[in-house]
Amino acid sequence: MKASRYVVIGIAAVAALLLALVVRGMIGGNGAADANASQKVTVEAPTAKVLVAARHLKIGERISEADLAWKAWPEDSINEAYFTDRPITPVAPAEAKSSEDKALDKTVENGAAQVADAADKALNPTRGMDAVLGGVVREDILPNEPIIARKVVRADAGGFMAVMLAPGMRAMAVPVSVESTAGGFILPGDRVDILVSSEVQNNGQSTHIARPVLRNVKVLAVDQTVEAKSDQPSVIGATATLELRPEDGEALAQAKAQGPLSLMLRSYADIGGPSGRVGPTAVATGNKVVVYRNGQGTDVPVTR
Repeated sequence: MKASRYVVIGIAAVAALLLALVVRGMIGGNGAADANASQKVTVEAPTAKVLVAARHLKIGERISEADLAWKAWPEDSINEAYFTDRPITPVAPAEAKSSEDKALDKTVENGAAQVADAADKALNPTRGMDAVLGGVVREDILPNEPIIARKVVRADAGGFMAVMLAPGMRAMAVPVSVESTAGGFILPGDRVDILVSSEVQNNGQSTHIARPVLRNVKVLAVDQTVEAKSDQPSVIGATATLELRPEDGEALAQAKAQGPLSLMLRSYADIGGPSGRVGPTAVATGNKVVVYRNGQGTDVPVTR
């Protein structure tokens, strides 16, 4: 009787062990199936290429192709103001709806897509790099930051010249000719000295003099040309727009009233010198010296 009791206990122990193994296998199989199912359900989010800055673009810099790059961007995070390689149509999440509701949602979705596409085309007439190439940065753009139209001023848009000006500087146009611009070889970006020619009366005799007014000033544009091109070695125009400090603009306005102006082209080796108004100059006329201060001449007798 005692031996049979041990046999029954042994059989029960073996049965319990087998049951534990079976249950463990079933749990492990369900976990693997769930893992496989989750792997099958995982789908990559759709992306589109967005135009971004390849480096830190600072205010006033002109944008070139090397400054831009295309970067993959999740479609659900794309703003309408971004420049993309293709139009983005928003997709509503799928929900359990009746056929009538689905048809109504489809109509509304198509109408919203058309409105969004029209607004997008109005903001971005061209979606590629050509939309911003040659433009000037209006606000700082950090590396990998998407390019938006608000931060770039195109060459054919208003406010372009205001962006080109350095802080504290002003733009002022003066009349020029081929003779007064070194034969047309003064181009946007060059540095020039400015002379004024005037007539001085002395003892009933007139004398023509030329005196310097400004030195080492930057030429922003000749007529509406704001950038020198490699295939255009000279530019002929009727006006030259200069970058000046406010006080230099006043001196230039006084000089314009005294006579015609001439622009002298400076060498690239000399562009690092002082810029702005030239100090008082003296011009000898007979037995007198005319000293000019701020455009006003004063006769000073000369004794020998």
